[in-house]
Amino acid sequence: MKKLSILFTAAMLVMGMSFASCSKTSGSKMKTAVDSLSYAYGVGMGTNLAQNLQQFPAKINVELFLAVFEKALKGDTTKLAISPQQAYEVFQRCLATAQKEAAVAVKEDAKKFLEKNAKADGVKTTPSGLQYTVIKEGNGPKPVDTATVSVHYHGTLLDGTVFDSSVDRGTPAEFPLNRVIKGWTEGIQLMSVGSKYKFWIPADLGYGDNGAGAQIKPGSLLIFEVELLGIKGITPEPATPTVAPAAPTK
Repeated sequence: MKKLSILFTAAMLVMGMSFASCSKTSGSKMKTAVDSLSYAYGVGMGTNLAQNLQQFPAKINVELFLAVFEKALKGDTTKLAISPQQAYEVFQRCLATAQKEAAVAVKEDAKKFLEKNAKADGVKTTPSGLQYTVIKEGNGPKPVDTATVSVHYHGTLLDGTVFDSSVDRGTPAEFPLNRVIKGWTEGIQLMSVGSKYKFWIPADLGYGDNGAGAQIKPGSLLIFEVELLGIKGITPEPATPTVAPAAPTK
């Protein structure tokens, strides 16, 4: 969403600089280039804000928002109850509170699942709470936490939603183990090159109460199937180009 916002803002700035080329848009309310630009800006910002609010667990008072937005847009800051800096601080506090509240139910569902899953055949649980099972055991070396590894992985949520997959992209991922989420750092060190494991990573070892993007909600349990293809500097790298994808970074 940040990229969309940046791209749209950049587009609006370019439009502003080349305003003479801005043509009128059909419609009774858009008779001039100013009307067209204003309407387009409203559509773009409104759409982007609506998409961002879908990721925010709390609701907003739309009428109050529009009233304050108009004052801020016109630069009438003397009529605003708080400063922009204070507004940012309020937003951060409210977001943190809302995320924690939203994470409670999600983490409770994950806890119940993990308690049941821990009793399944072949599933092991580490002291940290990470659960895993061996799909295929390799016979190569094991990486240390400072190693750079090459892997194929397929990530899903508890409901089966696929949120990231190097397998689907057809390109292995390469990254340092100390630059990813805790569940990966711990789990992949258990693997020998050539192994394929399935991991169940609780939120505390994943993205916590913050979540990540639109799909990974606060408190989410992450499920990965991971195949360790190689360790940089120790084993030959795969022939396939290893352009780093959106690996589960910290």
